[in-house]
Amino acid sequence: MSYELIAILMFSTMMIMLMTGQRVFGAIGFVGVVAGLLLWGDTGGSDIAFSAAMKLMKWYPLLTLPMFIFMGYVLSESKIADDLYKMFHVWFGPVRGGLAIGTILLMVLVSAMNGLSVAGMAIGATIALPELLRRGYDKRMVTGVVQAGSSLGILVPPSVVLVLYAMIARQPVGQLWLAGVLPGLMMAAMFVLYVVIRCRLQPELGPALPEDERRVSMAEKLRLLRAGMLPLVIFAAMMVPFVNGWTSLVESSAIGAMTAFGAAVLKGRMTRQVFEVSVRQTLAISCMFMWIILAALGFGAVFDGLGAVKAIENLFTEQLGLNPWMILILMQLSFLLMGTFLDDTAMLVIVAPLYVPLVGALGFDLIWYGILYTITTQVAYMTPPFGYNLFLMRAMAPPEIGLKDIYSSIVPFVLVMILALALVMAFPEIALWLPDYVYGK
Repeated sequence: MSYELIAILMFSTMMIMLMTGQRVFGAIGFVGVVAGLLLWGDTGGSDIAFSAAMKLMKWYPLLTLPMFIFMGYVLSESKIADDLYKMFHVWFGPVRGGLAIGTILLMVLVSAMNGLSVAGMAIGATIALPELLRRGYDKRMVTGVVQAGSSLGILVPPSVVLVLYAMIARQPVGQLWLAGVLPGLMMAAMFVLYVVIRCRLQPELGPALPEDERRVSMAEKLRLLRAGMLPLVIFAAMMVPFVNGWTSLVESSAIGAMTAFGAAVLKGRMTRQVFEVSVRQTLAISCMFMWIILAALGFGAVFDGLGAVKAIENLFTEQLGLNPWMILILMQLSFLLMGTFLDDTAMLVIVAPLYVPLVGALGFDLIWYGILYTITTQVAYMTPPFGYNLFLMRAMAPPEIGLKDIYSSIVPFVLVMILALALVMAFPEIALWLPDYVYGK
């Protein structure tokens, strides 16, 4: 049997196992180890899994993963995010569509606190969405706002998805996080601009707060501003030393976790229940990602040994005669297709052994490609029939939000995301300027 046929058999077997509902790490790891055993016997097959485990355990930046997850859950469970929304409610309420704009900004800050889209979705659907509906906002527009805003969690640092990409692509996590800052802020600004234009053209979609509710004293506004700025202080305490080179990435993550913990203690919100939930969730999510990375490394090692990447590169460039940009666009389209039935982690570990070396061989920057992958994943999160955010919203939304509302709400925001993706593809410096500037120093 040719190596190309073995590679196709491995890939198809893995896809079939995933479609049967098997856990991602189980399906990928099983196919990788079994293929290694059949190809190279007991010694070679077991060495692949063992070396992948050792590589994982020696990867020092992985220590950032539990730190940032713990920081996010402490801030979420201690209700510090509630203070943020109260601040946006008071300061942006008098503007047409102001509460929707405040919700987008809330999602950006929650993303900077957590690194997972599910946290932003939970806060947006339970805190912001009922309030927006009560204020007479159009339910389809605000449902789309919450879904689109929460997707920023996998792009804005400290993105857990970019940690996973960094491990598989063997790229620096710090550079990837910095590369996600400007595209993430650009996309948030585009969401805000859409809401502003839409509410100016159709004022009934996002009415301003009534006159009697606007009468809030400046002292109260400043008090809420101070309370809402706390997550920004925590983020600055973590990122400023790292950007200036005073601390390493792992040390900065520890500063962020301890600062969040200290803030919750000082505000009197670090109860036994908050601490227990934060620790349990940190352990569960960290272990899940470690298993997935371990399986992906083993599977990728077998693929590298077969020379599958070279075969695919030859297929695209020599036999089909495609230029590098056409190949890159086909890769992005395949991510969009897979995103309709797989989550971001599954997509990455399935195709990374093929795509990442191919992208490097075509001469593209792997830091830049990591941002392209992440934005494409955001779009895939929100595309029917099985977009991840669609199901999260269905589970968390109030009863008056139906499935038809959820599906139709995402159309304009998906178009905005595709525009953002096109801009980052056309102008790579949007992603690469900040890491080049910081690491160039």
